[in-house]
Amino acid sequence: MGIDIRHAWAGLALLAGACVSAPPPSAGIALPVPGAACRTPSVTLAFDFDGAPPLACAITGERAFTLLVSPEHAPPINPSPWYAFRYEAAGDAPVTVTLRYLEGRHRYAPKLRGAAGEWAEVPVETATDGSEAVLRLPSGKGLVAAQEVVTPEDASDNLAKWSKASGARVFTLGTSHDRRPIEAIRLGRADAPRLVILLGRQHPPEVTGAIAMEAFVDALAARAGDLGDVQVLVVPMLNPDGVARGHWRANRGAVDLNRDWGPFTQPETRAVKTWLDALPAAVRPVLMVDFHSTGRNLFYVQGDEEASPAQMRFLRAWLGGKDQAFPGYAFTLEPRNANPGSGTAKNWFHAAYAIPAYTYEVGDNTDRAATRAAARALAEAMVGALGALDD
Repeated sequence: MGIDIRHAWAGLALLAGACVSAPPPSAGIALPVPGAACRTPSVTLAFDFDGAPPLACAITGERAFTLLVSPEHAPPINPSPWYAFRYEAAGDAPVTVTLRYLEGRHRYAPKLRGAAGEWAEVPVETATDGSEAVLRLPSGKGLVAAQEVVTPEDASDNLAKWSKASGARVFTLGTSHDRRPIEAIRLGRADAPRLVILLGRQHPPEVTGAIAMEAFVDALAARAGDLGDVQVLVVPMLNPDGVARGHWRANRGAVDLNRDWGPFTQPETRAVKTWLDALPAAVRPVLMVDFHSTGRNLFYVQGDEEASPAQMRFLRAWLGGKDQAFPGYAFTLEPRNANPGSGTAKNWFHAAYAIPAYTYEVGDNTDRAATRAAARALAEAMVGALGALDD
């Protein structure tokens, strides 16, 4: 099982170093306690909501705190340092929060959710080596996170929205380690012979991929009655435990789910595989798209030597010539041939079904409106492009 915050204790000496820098007598020196709220007479930091990891916290002044941002399990782990907390601050002076990174560097620009639910970036001072970042927050109340917080509840709300738009039923594929449901929806006719699979949120911090996926499926749900011989399986949150717990990469089982396709050691990937295995013989997968986030916009696709002529026709029909077509959303196509045994969804679906299987990567800092607009357009184009797969 996952180690959760216990790995953070390996770095508490680093965090405790923040506590010996002569804090004012009124603050005292707090023992860093993973997951516990940090409080002074005027300020509270708390980690009591889905998406907030139980960060180790040290009080370094009346209105100053240091948080140790550490991974959920011991290295190696992808450097996607996630943090999220809420705060309440009386008085007028700003609140200083220092993020110290264990096994990672500052990656995500901090964002503050306002009273109306909107998100705005917070000014930050970052150490030259990326090991530390300092935020100065306004007084009042707020929620701060590495990216917009999109929780399992939000995914359920999206599924309900798509169900209302399409008339399709939301159903449960299986459950996670923490017994959270792996929810899905199937757009189009259940007996449609061609199946498209859309996967999301295998990696918890990859929120821009979730933003793109929501807009992508919005477009498909709006035209679900016109999909013809195509049906679409949508699994928007494959790793609900990791998202709810604020993990960097893994599920509750300390496994990167996008390395578990093939081994199927985890309940989340097994749930999808079991559903696919039960498909009628007349229904066959024709495309898989897996939504993720990284430093820039790109699609990982099959290389020439492993893609069939029909798959290459589909790639050209869907994505060819569109890399500069969307304002604010330029992307690249990056052929990446299968690495046997890698366990990625892209490689497994291509090998198992001989179909195009792509990883849809959205940049961490890509404009959100442009991301949504491009995703809607790409969803519309995808349905028509599927005809290129016909022999």
